Amino acid sequence: MQLVAQKQAHAERLITTTASLCPECHALLKAEIFERNGRVYIRKHCEKHGTFEDLYWGDYELYKKARKFAHDGEGFDNPTTKLEKHCPLSCGPCEAHLSHTALANLVVTNRCNLTCWYCFYYAERAGYVYEPSLQDIERMLRYLKAQKPVPCNALQITGGEPTLREDIVEIIKLAKRLGFDHVQLNTNGIKLAQDAELAKAIVEAGAGVVYLSFDGVTAKTNPKNHRYIPKILENARSAGMKLVLVPTVIRGVNDHELGYIVEFAFNNIDVVRGVNFQPVSLVGRMPQEEREKHRITIPDVIRALEEQTAGAIAREDFYPVPSVTAISHIVEALTGIKQYELTTHFACGMATYVFRDGNRVVPITRFIDVEGLLEYLNESAERINGGSNKLVERIKLISGIRRFIDAGKAPKGLNVYSLLFAALVRHDYRALAKFHHNALFIGMMHFMDLYNYDIARVKRCTIHYVTPDLRVVPFCAFNVLPEYYRDAMQKEYVAKRQG
Repeated sequence: MQLVAQKQAHAERLITTTASLCPECHALLKAEIFERNGRVYIRKHCEKHGTFEDLYWGDYELYKKARKFAHDGEGFDNPTTKLEKHCPLSCGPCEAHLSHTALANLVVTNRCNLTCWYCFYYAERAGYVYEPSLQDIERMLRYLKAQKPVPCNALQITGGEPTLREDIVEIIKLAKRLGFDHVQLNTNGIKLAQDAELAKAIVEAGAGVVYLSFDGVTAKTNPKNHRYIPKILENARSAGMKLVLVPTVIRGVNDHELGYIVEFAFNNIDVVRGVNFQPVSLVGRMPQEEREKHRITIPDVIRALEEQTAGAIAREDFYPVPSVTAISHIVEALTGIKQYELTTHFACGMATYVFRDGNRVVPITRFIDVEGLLEYLNESAERINGGSNKLVERIKLISGIRRFIDAGKAPKGLNVYSLLFAALVRHDYRALAKFHHNALFIGMMHFMDLYNYDIARVKRCTIHYVTPDLRVVPFCAFNVLPEYYRDAMQKEYVAKRQG
């Protein structure tokens, strides 16, 4: 046994140390992130409950690529809580948080017309109905707009199932009236299928995109809303609605249909703007063999996509979320205005853009040197911040970005240079609408659970929940520690309303 242990230790390579939580008692634990057999794992030990080990990332080489783009933000100039307890038990945000809110989640109900086994929560399970009033919603939205140095500008209205609220259109209108440029609606789409007028009203109210739960292309993989999908698409087309498909990916359940999901999205690209894969978060107590059965990570999803598309979409086409901070840096340097920075932890998500060119599928990396361009933008921003003349740097930028574009490999009719010029030099983001019109966004975001919990990721979270007591809480604190945040806050709110 000792020899086996020595061999195992020899085969492991420590990558870094971090902090985590015990899945049983939530005690703060030291944790190791290490590589073994080309995969990345996290391990921690609790004196009371033993050692826990789980898969963190399924591909060490892809992990190394993503880690190169790690970038910390500045957090909040006006945090609302002090770090009195260890992270993540002082969220509000606390003074130690390293990213501002890039996307705020507003829970408008915990009621749902489905009972999916992997869902974080819903009213029947909670035992109470949480639905903030319009007045409280307005307070929460005004609080988000008061964030400094960057007011929150992107909102996702979520639940439960938000379309169960009769005033959902009024909530969307309220968000637009208070200045949120990007308003998303998160839904299973059943009500949209049943009510074409509701779909039109949601679009007219200002919901720019609808995040549609979509776990597969068959009834077996997508029992929740498969039979409603044709009508959802029909009503979306009629309303001018733009959809992002959101599959929860579970190993052994629907991971064999990822390529078909992308194909489905391309076949409906007039209304579908993207696919946002979400590897399942294994909430609740679960034995290791059950976790190994269902656990799938971002690199595993990418590898499956590569195999199922015969290499048309490949692992080298994907970049981590914080890679795009280079764009924020150059725009901020040229304008002197604080910009949104997606300083999410590099292990939280990856994405790419893919184009349909006739019968070809063309990822953006095939005609743009993405890494070279991002490095060039960061260097240009550093020169401006170091005192270089902005006009001179702007002129350099106009000519410099050309060398990162291979126009001959770009999809027909796509003027890549003019789009980059409009966004980076003129700061005219309306021009990017043409880019999105021909492109399919393929992203993935892996929310944590108590077994793969990494507090370094929580500190850098950019997807926050806003609460009626005027706090913003990172996604993986709000949902993974419900007794501290989601459930505790909602129960208190319901009790006050009833009292």
